[in-house]
Amino acid sequence: MAKADGVHLSVDGINVFYGNIHALSDVSLKVDEGQIVSMVGANGAGKSTLLMTLAGVLKAKSGSVTFDGAPLPDAPHRVLAAGVCLVPERRRLYANLTVRENLMMGAHLRKNKAEINEDLERMMDLFPIIRERVKQYAGTLSGGEQQMVAIARGLMGRPKLLLMDEPSLGLAPLIIQQVFETVAGLKRQGITILLAEQNAFQSLEISDYAYVLETGHIALEGTGQELLADERVREAYLGVRQKAID
Repeated sequence: MAKADGVHLSVDGINVFYGNIHALSDVSLKVDEGQIVSMVGANGAGKSTLLMTLAGVLKAKSGSVTFDGAPLPDAPHRVLAAGVCLVPERRRLYANLTVRENLMMGAHLRKNKAEINEDLERMMDLFPIIRERVKQYAGTLSGGEQQMVAIARGLMGRPKLLLMDEPSLGLAPLIIQQVFETVAGLKRQGITILLAEQNAFQSLEISDYAYVLETGHIALEGTGQELLADERVREAYLGVRQKAID
């Protein structure tokens, strides 16, 4: 199957269940190469379920997923080898390993040691705090520092598509701003990103396109700016209500 022009990832009508619970219902979306695409929605809407399905952790009962014009594998190591990497919710670092060891875990499928070491240096340039903390155990870092390490670990695999699950979760407002600046900076470097976030305002601000997920189905979609201006999104997710006309 040839890849449609510019389309990196295509999800077509997938259905995912947890036992008898229908977690995702006929979900379809696409991510064009070089874009940031966001999924926004409340806790439990199905955002993490979708990302874990794409990462091969969960399996769809029906529907299809293609990446670069070929079916996306359904096993995590094969998904990673295909160029899709998940930066999971709550970072999921190995607390008793050093920062460097955590980063090297991200490159475990790669063989060229010289290129791996080059990328390790690049991560320390991209995230200066990593250079300062590289020998520390990951469990001793602050939440914001751990998030930077988690993103860098994902990038160590040289992914074509980065899946990011709630990168701002549990962080202080100033650190949240830094995280979103980092995500926007990754796009400028040519990295394609599918971002799942409860923080609708900031995720929509940096997104080329976005989907609103409600109880397992796509309720709305549009450019980030279109959804920021949509009264339904503003009232439900941004806490803004239109003033009544006298």
